[in-house]
Amino acid sequence: MMMASTTVEGALLKLPSLRIMSSSPRLNGRNSLRLPVNLGVRAITSASAAEAARVPIPVDDTKLGPGSLGHITRPDFPILHQVVDGKKLVYLDNAATSQKPIQVLKAEEKYNLYDNSNVHRGIHTLSVRATDAYEQARQKVANFINAADSSEIVFTKNATEAINLVAYTWGLTNLKPQDEIILSVAEHHSNYVPWIRLANTTGAVLKIVSLTEDEVPDVESLKEMLSEKTKLVAIHHVSNVLGSILPIDDIVSWAHGVGAKVLVDACQSVPHMVVDVRKLGADFLVASSHKMCGPTGIGFLYGKSELLNAMPPFITGGETIVDVYLDHATFAESPSRFEGGTPPIAQAVGLGAAIDYLSGIGMQRIHDYEVELGNYLYKSLLSVPNVRVYGPAPSEEVERAALCSFNVEGVQATDISFFLDRLVHEHAIAVRSGHHCAQNLHRYLEGTKEEIKPSARASLYFYNTKEDVDNFIRGLTEAISFYASIV
Repeated sequence: MMMASTTVEGALLKLPSLRIMSSSPRLNGRNSLRLPVNLGVRAITSASAAEAARVPIPVDDTKLGPGSLGHITRPDFPILHQVVDGKKLVYLDNAATSQKPIQVLKAEEKYNLYDNSNVHRGIHTLSVRATDAYEQARQKVANFINAADSSEIVFTKNATEAINLVAYTWGLTNLKPQDEIILSVAEHHSNYVPWIRLANTTGAVLKIVSLTEDEVPDVESLKEMLSEKTKLVAIHHVSNVLGSILPIDDIVSWAHGVGAKVLVDACQSVPHMVVDVRKLGADFLVASSHKMCGPTGIGFLYGKSELLNAMPPFITGGETIVDVYLDHATFAESPSRFEGGTPPIAQAVGLGAAIDYLSGIGMQRIHDYEVELGNYLYKSLLSVPNVRVYGPAPSEEVERAALCSFNVEGVQATDISFFLDRLVHEHAIAVRSGHHCAQNLHRYLEGTKEEIKPSARASLYFYNTKEDVDNFIRGLTEAISFYASIV
């Protein structure tokens, strides 16, 4: 029988007071964030899929064989070798959360066994060791993204908190009515909802960048939107749905030309490629540990020193202050002013170990391998009848991330995900189904302003292999045949 389908995300936000402007097509922001039906998006047809399949995709199978990076690193990840309900695990949900190598698990264990103490507050041996480990992790993050100084790295609970920190400190301090914030329709909710609330609070206006015919955020449209009213561009580096990669250095240059600041959501880029904040020129950049082989519960905000030190504290209390008097307090410089209370110390140690691990492999090596494996995934998916893959087709000129969000004609994404996890004969294949925290993007892709059709997503990391992709494709084919047989 047909498995029940569910929608992961919650109800649509309605914000009557929010003013939204958009490139063509225009968002209707008077009463809600609902998108209009007629968006000029290409029809989803078998013919378009066949046409895309003819696009030359460079895949070097010699890089994906037994000596590949995936095969070499896989032994470091104990979780990947488990059996789920009697079947071998195939983990393809890395865009949501990556797995941790044994080196990260041991680093956290060592801290908890021998160094557990609070930081910055004691001179006894354990506190000194804990403080050293915590600050060493900050320096590792700074080195990893080439920040000018470790003080430009603020540890947060996750990237979502990092974006909210900027919205409620820099945003509330600097935005006024009629100022403009530019976003794309492809932003993750974490890089969308904070700006909605900020616009409601300050009277600022959101301007929304739509997609090109190739399903990539239209950066030329973004460039045209920029004006002296633009105060912030908040944009992703790599889309968690489309797999598209944006030219952040160009966007930053254009934005700075009109005096605007740029915040980059780098959650899908920092784990997968070389990211150099000084070359990009971004004013703020955020990422999450749990997407880069590190622990959950910690992320980071990068910000230019002059900006961070001009921003008020986000959460006040212990660690954020210099002096406290009966009627006022003075605050420390960054990063202390933004890290009130006991921080996630063990998680920071684990993040530091994850950075050591990734650096030991080499981010360019990781990226090059994922390009090959990601192209193989894309090409393999297009070979399956009635599958629609979202985002640009990879080619010699177009590079996309190693993830594919897709739908199968006549089958719900949640049913596909359930079948892959539970009903495939030899493997338990973990893929994501839902809106991937991008409801507006799914409305856009489907040309609807009401019901939101979810998609399935297979996302790779460097420890995945060609065999993982092959097992996924076999399982997907099996799922499609199963659902076709019961209609």
